[in-house]
Amino acid sequence: MTHSFIGLIEDSIKKNWDLDALTDYNGATLQYKDVARKIEKVHILFEESGIRKGDKIAICGRNSSHWGVAFLATLTYGAVAVPILHEFKADNVHHIVNHSDARLLFVSDSIWENLNEAAMPQLEGIINIAEFSLYISRSRKLTDAREHLNEYFGKKYPKNFRTGHINYEKDSPNELAVLNYTSGTTSFSKGVMLPYRSLYANIDFAMHAIDMRRGDRLVSMLPMAHMYGLAFEFLFLFIIGGHVYFLTRTPSPKIILQAFAEVKPRLVIAVPLIIEKIVKKNILPKLQTPTMRILLKVPIVNEKIKAMVREKMCGAFGGHFIEIVVGGAAFNQEVEQFMQMIDFPYTVGYGMTECGPLITYTDYKYFVPASCGQPLPNLEVKILSPDPSKVVGEVVVRGDSVMLGYYKNEEGTADAIDEEGWLHTGDLGIIDEDGNLFIKGRSKNMLLGPSGQNIYPEEIEDRLNNMPYVSESIVLQQNDNRLIGLVYPDLEEAFANGLETKDMERVMEENRVELNKVLPAYSQIAKMKIYLEEFEKTPKKSIKRYLYQDVKG
Repeated sequence: MTHSFIGLIEDSIKKNWDLDALTDYNGATLQYKDVARKIEKVHILFEESGIRKGDKIAICGRNSSHWGVAFLATLTYGAVAVPILHEFKADNVHHIVNHSDARLLFVSDSIWENLNEAAMPQLEGIINIAEFSLYISRSRKLTDAREHLNEYFGKKYPKNFRTGHINYEKDSPNELAVLNYTSGTTSFSKGVMLPYRSLYANIDFAMHAIDMRRGDRLVSMLPMAHMYGLAFEFLFLFIIGGHVYFLTRTPSPKIILQAFAEVKPRLVIAVPLIIEKIVKKNILPKLQTPTMRILLKVPIVNEKIKAMVREKMCGAFGGHFIEIVVGGAAFNQEVEQFMQMIDFPYTVGYGMTECGPLITYTDYKYFVPASCGQPLPNLEVKILSPDPSKVVGEVVVRGDSVMLGYYKNEEGTADAIDEEGWLHTGDLGIIDEDGNLFIKGRSKNMLLGPSGQNIYPEEIEDRLNNMPYVSESIVLQQNDNRLIGLVYPDLEEAFANGLETKDMERVMEENRVELNKVLPAYSQIAKMKIYLEEFEKTPKKSIKRYLYQDVKG
């Protein structure tokens, strides 16, 4: 098999010419040949308007078939894709377009309404992602190319467009493919430079590790502007000849369940939040009746109930999947324990944008609960600690997947990748004797107890989030070293049980007392504070902690 990533895309288009490739859920379907024809038209647009190999092309919009076409067309032309998250505010989009030196921007209607083209002076054109028409052209060549696009295409392929016409220039491993701007929980985003070897390593691993075949279906819920969704919900499926359904709107549990029921995907890729919502709202309440609790204690009935619950859970995700891969954030322990109890086929992976993204993964059959699986075969992963299986240390990574560095940020790159090529993830963990990685928190979030003890706020939050009427929480350290719990309460549930907003302080104080019973003295919560708005989050649904550091207890 070729080691060219673009070669994989070309082979798939030729091999799967007449198969369905990309569908906008409740909308149109593109077959592989339609994708190829659209790629060719975008190439003509690029060529006629003077876009060169290595130029940056920004793409900003909700997931859709045409988002996929714009991305594939950019790479197969030899240009660099700059995916921008559609949830970013306008000034973030302007900043990324300018910082990346993008020459063109593909954008969807709803985002274009809020942008200001004057704030992006370097752009030569802004293109509507839905139909590839021009919103703005600052180049006569681009205007001319768009006006005569069908004519140019007809001249180039007078008979008809066939597989034999496809011959994309192949990539080299260290060539820049994607410039992906992270939106970290603690600082302003950096432009991660991902080379072709990183894309190839991730997709090649998935092709060997996940039992997916031509024609298999998947529902894309994660934003393609993020490497997790881009690599495993889109590129992996496209390269094996799969069929991707894009939700094209906000993935609420209702829409997701409806899409699963119709599409019946063979693989489900998700962040914990989606799984947790479905389990907490649709499954757990039915098991928490007094009768059910008694029945779960009787061994024979217990197994039957587990099987029934597992079947119901599997049905919620379409009933035809081989496994659910969870990643992108930490899993709630209560939900994970419930999924273990019913033998649900799930696995948890771990990665970061800087690795394009996957670092560890294990098939659900071999997955060790509470771990994140094992390192990919082409990656070295180690823990910087005197005893990596017992003493927590920083997780560092080296191998084909690792980024080239941060764009225009030599200092940031030198901080992240050391002289021996190890990428410092900023995450803390241990690796057991069998090679399973257990993440214990972020080194940036780690707090120090009164006598220098390490306190991992995520571990306290995990317990707190499972207490009555707690929707989300952040554990903060005050100047006097005391810890406070900032809580966004589940008022919907509280009101349903006859409580009022004024009752929340009493309830949270009771929670604090209960929580402290199970925490070591140095990590006890001194005070609870109620916060009546949902916490702001990054695209990966991690809370932006730095916004709340100054909240006083």
